[in-house]
Formats: sequence, C-alpha cells, structure tokens
Amino acid sequence: MQPEFTRVLTEDQITATASTILDQQSKEGMILWFPDGHADTWNHTEAAMALSAAGFIDAADRAYEWLAKTQRADGSWHHYYLFDRVEDAKVDTNCCAYVATGVWHHYLTTEDLTFLKDMWPIVRRSLDFVVDHQSAAGHIPWAVHTNGTPWSYSLITGSSSIYHSLRCGIAIAHRLDEDRPEWEFAAVRLADLLQYHEPEFEPKRRWAMDWYYPVLAGAIIDESAAQRLAERSGDFILEDHGVRCVSDQPWVTAAETCECAMAYLAVGDEHRARSLFESVQPLRDDDGAYFTGMVFPEHITFPDNERSTYSSAAVVLAADALDRRSPGSRLIIGEGLPLLR
Repeated sequence: MQPEFTRVLTEDQITATASTILDQQSKEGMILWFPDGHADTWNHTEAAMALSAAGFIDAADRAYEWLAKTQRADGSWHHYYLFDRVEDAKVDTNCCAYVATGVWHHYLTTEDLTFLKDMWPIVRRSLDFVVDHQSAAGHIPWAVHTNGTPWSYSLITGSSSIYHSLRCGIAIAHRLDEDRPEWEFAAVRLADLLQYHEPEFEPKRRWAMDWYYPVLAGAIIDESAAQRLAERSGDFILEDHGVRCVSDQPWVTAAETCECAMAYLAVGDEHRARSLFESVQPLRDDDGAYFTGMVFPEHITFPDNERSTYSSAAVVLAADALDRRSPGSRLIIGEGLPLLR
C-alpha cells in the first residue's frame, strides 16, 4: 500500500511564487534571473514551464513568443541576453535544446495544438543545430564560439539535459506526424556515453548536478540510477538543509535541492524526494520568492539576498511533480517520453 502524502505547497503558495517570476518578465516576454540580471534560454524556459504549471498561461505564451522572435537563423540563441542587447554572444547547446522540453511541457499543460504547430519550426531548427554539433564519438560540445568553432569538451549535466530535450523533441515530432530519426540516433549515442563512458566528459565531480542530473534526465535508469544516487548522497546532501551546490562547500541551493528531489522521485523514492523539498522551505521569502542559496551553519543567504527566478521555478516544478498537479507534472522526470534504448 502506497503511503498518503499531504500537498507540499498550497495553491496560494504556488501562485505567490509564480507571481514573483512574472515580476521579472519583460513586456517582450523575456524572463530575467533577477532584477537587473540577464536571461538565458534554459532558465528562461524553466521559468516559462513554472508559469504554465501555475496557470499563468498568457505569460508563458509570451515567454515562448520571445524565444521564437530571438532565435537565430541557424537555430541557436546567444548565451546571455539583457533587456536591450546580447550580453554574451557564444552559444550553449544545452540551452538551445531545452526549448523543446518547454514547448512539449506547455502543450501537455494546455493541449494547445496550434501552439505546438507554431513552435515546431523553432524546435526543429534548435535540435537540428544541436545534433549537427555531435561528434563522431557521440559527444555534443557544451558551447560554440561566436565564429562557429565548438568548444573542446562536453559536460555530463548539459549532455543529460540534451538527452531529455531530444526525447521531448521526438515526442513533439510523433504528435505532429513528423519523422526525426537522427534525433533518436543522437539521443541513444548520448545515453550510451553517459551510462558507460563518464570519464570522457569534462570532470566536474565537485558539482551536485553532475551527480544527479543523468538520473533526473532519464539517461541512467532503474537499479543503476538508484545506485548512482546512493553512492554520493553523503557528499552532497546536508541533512535537514538540502543539497550542496558543490561537495566541499556548506552552500545549499534551492534549485539543486529541488532538482535532486525530482531525481529521487524518478527512482521511486518519494519519501526522500519530499524530505529534500521540505528542507528548502526556509529559503522561501515572505512574498513567495526563493533565495538562491544559504550557507550553513551560519544561515546566511548566498549570494547575498539573491532571489532568482530559476530557483523559484525549480520549486514550482518540483511541487507540481510531487503532487501531480498539472498534466505535464511528471515530464521533468521523463514520464510519457519515448524510451530510447
């Protein structure tokens, strides 16, 4: 018999948190990290997903309209944007790919087929751009220089996220009776690298995301996924406080903790998932926004009093997944996506 759980956040709490994300959206639809900050397409898309999940559909639509308007001719986006200009012109392949995840999530939430059809060319160009940069060995570089030269290494977290986004892109293609076998081939090659050739990626073992993200993204599944989480939980989980962003610092972050909670949800450990989610609630500010992180045992916010939209978005999406609130609530852990093995 499955244990019964109470909801992790009330509807009013979710609405309040989503409203603080909405506060950082420009009239064109771009969502900043925080006031006077910048935007990138990954965190912008995550914030749009949180708005969809919370019922702010019009605002989410504007976020996707901004993505459509700012996509470059080759299917990519620049790395960082300000209100009035590009701040960092290089291209992050993971950020480009993640748009597919957001588009599929918005469709699952709204069942708006017109939206899906309108966004299909944007998704197609972005994923084609990413897949075109896959090497003969299967790696996809983390970034591409402004002159078109790919960076010399790939990352576990970014590659895991690309794997998830490719599966979302394939789901979109299936829904629209399109055929993209090259995306399936690219995703299978990425999964093989993540499962069996981890040393070939740039070493980032200090970072929590490289630990849990292959599980969250579904690149590593079943017993191997549970084993991966168990092996390094002691390095990253600060009991009763959350997940350290890096293993050798007592800095707990809301986004990493919520993402890690969803990774545990992906392997069926809902008790641990809910415990982790509960541990970040001291980071909730009075208006519902979440501080990016906190240093323990001093209980000092770090960066100082920073409240980031991506942190609040991660909280909303984790709450949605834990309580199955919206139709797309479990997409973040791959539920309903094509199995590519």
